[in-house]
Amino acid sequence: MSILVILEQRGGKWNRVSFEALAAGRKIGETMNLPVNAAVLGSGIESLANEAAGYGVPTVFALDHTLLAQYTPEGYTLAIQQLIESQAPDVVIFPHTYQVRDYAPKLAARLGKSLISDVVDVKVHDGGISFVRQLFQGKLNSDIHSNDKPALVSVQAGAFRAAEPGGNAGSVEAFQPQLDQSQIRSRPEAPYQETARSVDLGAADVIVSVGRGIKEKDNLPVVEALAEALGAELAASRPICDNGWLPMERQVGSSGQTVSPKVYFAVGISGAIQHLVGMKGSKTVVAINKDENAPIFETANYGVVGDLFEIVPALVDEIKKAKG
Repeated sequence: MSILVILEQRGGKWNRVSFEALAAGRKIGETMNLPVNAAVLGSGIESLANEAAGYGVPTVFALDHTLLAQYTPEGYTLAIQQLIESQAPDVVIFPHTYQVRDYAPKLAARLGKSLISDVVDVKVHDGGISFVRQLFQGKLNSDIHSNDKPALVSVQAGAFRAAEPGGNAGSVEAFQPQLDQSQIRSRPEAPYQETARSVDLGAADVIVSVGRGIKEKDNLPVVEALAEALGAELAASRPICDNGWLPMERQVGSSGQTVSPKVYFAVGISGAIQHLVGMKGSKTVVAINKDENAPIFETANYGVVGDLFEIVPALVDEIKKAKG
């Protein structure tokens, strides 16, 4: 029995959600005492495979083939299918990326299995596994149990804290998929590009996010001062961006960016589910809100009930004093 995590790279660079998928695999593996192996696809990927082995993965399968140099759904589907049939893992975990959304349903159909997509958590019980998906924009959670072997699962970005390098380095095992040009019916084109952003909140270690509690645009300097004192990125909930008080690229939530910083300050944010979906991967959440019953306090590691116009300036002063 084993778990296989498919890591995604493009042009020699990792998609960061790959290591969130690896974290999900480890959560299952540690609970069920199962080995967690990984795989990477491409052409000339030896250095990437060695890097992945540095994450304490027992075995990294390097699926290296000239027909995998550029992504095609046929090439990836056939290569991963051959690896699955060779290794017979119990669970295969993918990062829920645009690329995976393209080929994973095709792979599931070829294997005669179901694909459980956009998973936000896993639960291990009585030797079985349930995969948690959100419904109605996160208003409900659904626990899905699969009897498929392997169970095919994709992990939502930001749902798991990305695995870090460390542990005993594993080995790299070359796996040569049997591919022929005649099997590749798609012609690779330019990859999908998200709208260019001048701010990548997903890469920020500390974020100060502001919500309706700021009352009006002229009050934004209050939270901007906190972000500056902390060396943090400034973000916001949807109403702030909808009103044009901050640009849309600074929105966190189901219709904005998904973030997983080390520290997330939620200032004047009530905690609507659409916002929580975007920041639930944060390692530490500090909430400041005058409403003691605000939903954000259910998520927060530290909560301050009070007027942000009193608390935030006082906090900025203390930070400046600490810095000398």
